[in-house]
Amino acid sequence: MYCVYVLRSLKDTRYYIGYTNNLKRRLQDHNRGKSKSIKHRGPFELVYSEKAATKQEAIFRERQIKSYKGGEAFKKLLLKIDPIV
Repeated sequence: MYCVYVLRSLKDTRYYIGYTNNLKRRLQDHNRGKSKSIKHRGPFELVYSEKAATKQEAIFRERQIKSYKGGEAFKKLLLKIDPIV
């Protein structure tokens, strides 16, 4: 089982979108600075996640959400009631 997730930086309030097969470990990695591209932006809070049955499904959904970034669809996604699955 995979998961697509959205993190918000507590430092600069920017968002990061990714996918993983272990959300708890991945969030810890981000907050420990183990992700080179965003380690300077931590700490992070999880603001959205959703399950994906396969890696391909997760990659597709990650790209889809990234295409929403900054637009109305992205804002609506983050405003969902109980968005964290």
